[in-house]
Amino acid sequence: MNRFERQIKLEGFGNIGQQKLRDAKVLVVGAGGLGCPALLYLAAAGIGTIAIADGDSVSISNLNRQIIFSERDVNKLKAEVAANYLKEKYNDLHIETINAFLTNENSLQIITKYDLIIDGSDNFETRYLINDACVLLHKPLVFGAIFQNEGQVAVFNVSRKNITSTNYRDVFPDPPLPEEIPDCNITGVLGVLPGIIGVMMASEAIKLLSGFGKPLINKLLFYNLITNSFYETEILPNINATVTAPITFEEFTSTNYNLQCKLVATISWSEALTMKNQSQNNVLLVDIRELHEQPRLDDIEYTNIPMQELFNSTEELSKAENIVVFCQSGIRSVKAAKALADTFPHKSIFSINGGISHYKKTATNK
Repeated sequence: MNRFERQIKLEGFGNIGQQKLRDAKVLVVGAGGLGCPALLYLAAAGIGTIAIADGDSVSISNLNRQIIFSERDVNKLKAEVAANYLKEKYNDLHIETINAFLTNENSLQIITKYDLIIDGSDNFETRYLINDACVLLHKPLVFGAIFQNEGQVAVFNVSRKNITSTNYRDVFPDPPLPEEIPDCNITGVLGVLPGIIGVMMASEAIKLLSGFGKPLINKLLFYNLITNSFYETEILPNINATVTAPITFEEFTSTNYNLQCKLVATISWSEALTMKNQSQNNVLLVDIRELHEQPRLDDIEYTNIPMQELFNSTEELSKAENIVVFCQSGIRSVKAAKALADTFPHKSIFSINGGISHYKKTATNK
């Protein structure tokens, strides 16, 4: 009995659809909350070649949503663990691992090898990078994203008769402003949401590759977990999409995607204090809380400049090459760091993750 018997029997799918999946080569970028469920169903459906690209390692906080991994996998490479898991389940598939993050230096060489790309990344710079590479290489792209209780799915860069191809930049022509970028350490997510969206991404890939059903070409689907509701919007070509997008391979490789998105670097207390100890004069540690906020820190050297007075103290801030800011929980410091990065574009600006509450935990664990 063929393990694909049930889907082969499906009217409109058949042996032809199954053979198309068998011949297909799919690249899944990101073995995280979206990538894990997508990988499971792509493998179960019989995609002949599946490549997994991820340079990250498993952490304990991943386990509520990245369902391929277990506690014994913590600190192991995600791509390797996911590949081994799928190989143990199905010996008729070819699984490839790419233990690296995609960059504008390696992505063209990687993406060109595959028939379809699934973007399971969790940051804006990677989404724009993958999108632009797929446009240049004429590769169909299945996109998915989540934020708090909502998810999105779309199929980009597919040209069909009487249908104009659209891409991610037709929806979002430019990367968001710094203050518009959410911090995933603050927003949180229920593990079932990326599971739902990841499975939908696999479904769109299977439909597109097999010719079965109607993929979400030039449509953006929205899902709300709280109300369990869906709605779609049509994507039309956006003239602004071509203004900032690279139009040649040379422009692509020279584009600084990190600079476009202007993400603020967050560091731990141990990293901040090590930096401070190693380079006292070049690191300014700044508490941006109000003077009345407790607890105060009496065992480290820092400067207290309340957030509302921060830009009245530019002379003091300008003396340090590195500015590290913290607050009570890490929320205000992210906003302050983003604003400081605009004011001092040539300085290194950091926000301490978790604020004072994490400092107390660090001190307790010493």
